[in-house]
Amino acid sequence: MIEVKNLTKKYGELTAVDDLSFTIEKGKIYGLLGPNGAGKSTTMNMITGCLSMTSGSVTVNGHDILKSPEKAKRCIGYLPEIPPLYTDMTPYEYLLFVAEAKGVRRERAERQAIEAMKLTGLTENEDRLIRNLSKGYRQRVGIAQAMLGNPDVIILDEPTVGLDPKQQVEIRDLIRRLGEVKTVILSSHILSEIRAVCDHILIISHGRVVANDTIENLESEGNRDASIALEIKGSQDDVKALLASIPEVRSFTATAGKCPNTVAVRAEASKGTDPREAIFTACAEKRMPLLKMDVTEIRLEDIFLRLTSDAPDTGADTPETDAEADGKEETL
Repeated sequence: MIEVKNLTKKYGELTAVDDLSFTIEKGKIYGLLGPNGAGKSTTMNMITGCLSMTSGSVTVNGHDILKSPEKAKRCIGYLPEIPPLYTDMTPYEYLLFVAEAKGVRRERAERQAIEAMKLTGLTENEDRLIRNLSKGYRQRVGIAQAMLGNPDVIILDEPTVGLDPKQQVEIRDLIRRLGEVKTVILSSHILSEIRAVCDHILIISHGRVVANDTIENLESEGNRDASIALEIKGSQDDVKALLASIPEVRSFTATAGKCPNTVAVRAEASKGTDPREAIFTACAEKRMPLLKMDVTEIRLEDIFLRLTSDAPDTGADTPETDAEADGKEETL
């Protein structure tokens, strides 16, 4: 559905996106993760054609975003982090305006606006001015406008930012329903949100993709090198000799345990192995009671922190001049 090749964006000496390459398959919900300043919003803006790229290419459903921008953009519905709403309109008026701006004929535009309001739960508020709606309902209006024109891909940049827990749950449910009929790319800082709605994740750090897989595969791969906390009764010399004889144990540290004549151990498994059964059997054979065995499971949060631990938190994806900021205000 989307193919990104060697995508790069530079601002003077600063490289915001650095030689980024990945593909987006049809019919999945993708989560785009990364710390502030990693390049998520910049990447989304280049994919949608809202921001020029320094080099590289983006193809949407076979259409190059630079060579065939109109055809490529027809395939995309985009909700930026700040929804581009006209607050002096009602949701219905605004959606009708956006649909016609996208080139949808009047009769179809009316039908699409009504259908989008039904799907996003806006029907009861269709005649209220957008300025009088809560932030959660404004987000719904933003998502509804992204659906107009029947695009193949919906791109949502931080769709639940600033919402209360109830509104977050409602928007996540809406994103799941969208994912049943569309390809969705979702940017978020909330890892629980990504886990709840996404089929596949991409983690970006310093403008580069550092992970690209399903959550299950990433966690499974991480847990191959999981550490095991042990407490074994016996002398340190005996415990060290026992663990050194087990091939599945790659390395370990042993210190005095809290109880008398016990040893606390942190053991690292050899890649692709699970040493727990071998440890249990060896302890039983040596008549050294195994008092504790806990596996430290690697979760998405641990993987994210491990891959982005050296990323700076700049508070923004790209530098922004006063002129650029003014341009945004005029566009909105």
